[in-house]
Amino acid sequence: MKQLFYLIIASTCLLASCKEEKDDNQPLPQQPVQTDTVEKIIEIKTTFGTMYMWLYKETPLHRTNFLGLADTNYFDNTTFHRIISGFMIQGGDPNSKDANPNNDGQGGPGYTVPAEINTAKLKHARGEVAAARLGNAQNPTKASSGSQFYICHSTSGTQSLNGEYTVFGKILKGIEVVDSIVVQPKNTTNNRPLTDIKMDVNVIQKTRAQIRAEFNFQPN
Repeated sequence: MKQLFYLIIASTCLLASCKEEKDDNQPLPQQPVQTDTVEKIIEIKTTFGTMYMWLYKETPLHRTNFLGLADTNYFDNTTFHRIISGFMIQGGDPNSKDANPNNDGQGGPGYTVPAEINTAKLKHARGEVAAARLGNAQNPTKASSGSQFYICHSTSGTQSLNGEYTVFGKILKGIEVVDSIVVQPKNTTNNRPLTDIKMDVNVIQKTRAQIRAEFNFQPN
């Protein structure tokens, strides 16, 4: 009986030892991978500095169009061909690349973008970006130019445009660049700068955390 008791104890210890060894070999539970959504934003380089622009997801047609043009270097070497202090700076016309200043403001990619006017959420204000377009007589649907856009210099100077033009973006950083550009010497007849102010436009990627930290902006 005593021998049987010792045998039971030994068997129990052996089983416990095997169980511990088996447990030691078990893989550790996987920790959840922390991810952060990557967003596309626009970088506009000029000789006066660099601007960073958010494209509103509430205007998907304009957002997709602008990203597509920027991805193909369409805007590179176009100029800000129209500047009005207290109002806006306008650019994105491929005609501004040539040597003829008289055709600036008349060009584009050969198509328009349907209006996405949203006055409930997107209004003209300092730093907002909107699409240029032909006037109502020629363009009763208020369709936007395929490439020309303007950046608002002043809130008070652009509020009257609400409901008339599509606001599709916002300058996240670099609004002081607009302040510098808008006061450059210009032809007072057509508001064209006397010296070309060229742009280099790129699509860059930032995580949502980076956007919050670098631009103090909460992406939607």
